Amino acid sequence: MAKTKAKTSFFCKNCGSEFSKWMGKCSACGEWNTITEEVLQVESKKAWKDDQGPSKARKPQAVRNIKYQTENRIDMKNGELNRVLGGGLVPGSLVLVGGEPGIGKSTLILQVALQMVGQRILYVSGEESEQQIKMRAERIGIKNEECFILNETKTSNIFQQVKEVQPNILVIDSIQTLQTDTLDSTAGSISQIRECAGELQRYAKETNTPVFLIGHITKDGAIAGPKILEHMVDTVLQFEGDRNYGYRILRSNKNRFGSTSELGIYEMLSTGMREVSNPSEILISQREEQTSGVAIAATMEGGRPMLIEVQALASSAVYGTPQRSATGFDARRLNMLLAVLEKRSGFKLGTKDVFLNIAGGLKVDDPAIDLAVVCAVLSSNYDLTISEKICFAAEVGLSGEIRSVNHPDQRIREAEKLGFEKIIVSKYNLKGIHQKDFTIRIVGLSSLKGVFKELFGK
Repeated sequence: MAKTKAKTSFFCKNCGSEFSKWMGKCSACGEWNTITEEVLQVESKKAWKDDQGPSKARKPQAVRNIKYQTENRIDMKNGELNRVLGGGLVPGSLVLVGGEPGIGKSTLILQVALQMVGQRILYVSGEESEQQIKMRAERIGIKNEECFILNETKTSNIFQQVKEVQPNILVIDSIQTLQTDTLDSTAGSISQIRECAGELQRYAKETNTPVFLIGHITKDGAIAGPKILEHMVDTVLQFEGDRNYGYRILRSNKNRFGSTSELGIYEMLSTGMREVSNPSEILISQREEQTSGVAIAATMEGGRPMLIEVQALASSAVYGTPQRSATGFDARRLNMLLAVLEKRSGFKLGTKDVFLNIAGGLKVDDPAIDLAVVCAVLSSNYDLTISEKICFAAEVGLSGEIRSVNHPDQRIREAEKLGFEKIIVSKYNLKGIHQKDFTIRIVGLSSLKGVFKELFGK
């Protein structure tokens, strides 16, 4: 008897588009050599299906007739995670958490699950054994007695246990290890990830149960699997941090229920992730003596003001061509600011190597730190120290003007709270801000030359 030939299809590893034959270039996303062949076995049976019978066809409704009800968010018992999610976890939402191996994704989610007293949570692990998770749980501390651990990779078995446990929150660690019986391809393939995520999405929406998906990332920093995975979920959280630092940053790259500009900061300890409620204190180093090339910037991440330390080093170029290097800051913007200093203000930096670093391993894209960057570079170039009681919050334009930034009052209050005596801002930010309301001295300037004179008296 002849063996039945398996049905195959071709998928793009970058965007997940399906093709009937192999091509060198994906016509959907334009990437080359990303199309791979995978074996399919399409069945009508699904791992998760609604037990309420066939659904009726929906009819279109006018927008004004649609009834809207505000969802009661679930408190995660973790202030930083609540902040990034937009005020708590929305019932029925699908949350994808990505990050490098060993960065602490599983530790963070397990810690949250163990702290949520009163919530029944099913933690499904396809990577670690139950004994390994138990060891980590003992180290973190078990507060929630209704946190159940399941070591399984088949979605049909997972949903069978879900019906028995009836969890309030489901955690999958990780989505790349799951495998559904409806497909014949191996776990971690594009079709498997897409189908498993689709089944979990149907489960979340039909039962109004929130689901956490932990995902791997590629060497480029993108979440492994098809791009459609990020389109299917409601929230994408990125867990990042430098291995040389003990701090971890949780960012929101996509959030249908909140802002994507918020971030949470944690400190990696042997007992788990400690929330850092005041990041300004850890991002400003405690120096015993004043040194040149250091300036403090007041920045904003979402609705959270923070003070960060900007370090610069300017020295004569040894190899002829000046080097420009930036860590935690956009190197192209650094080049632009150096050109502004040279052209508009007359500071000769064309033959100098310039190195810039944002202390603490933080990556900042707020234009309000421009003035701090400029002052740190000038301080290092002329070997003049900037008082540790002065901070900056202003953008620098191409004509050398000091431009206004958003939320100046929050930046000023954060600097005042941490004991700074003076803050330099754009004079256009002074509208509506009264000195009598603050103990910190507010200085409004409009040009780089005025800033240099205010700092160094020259």
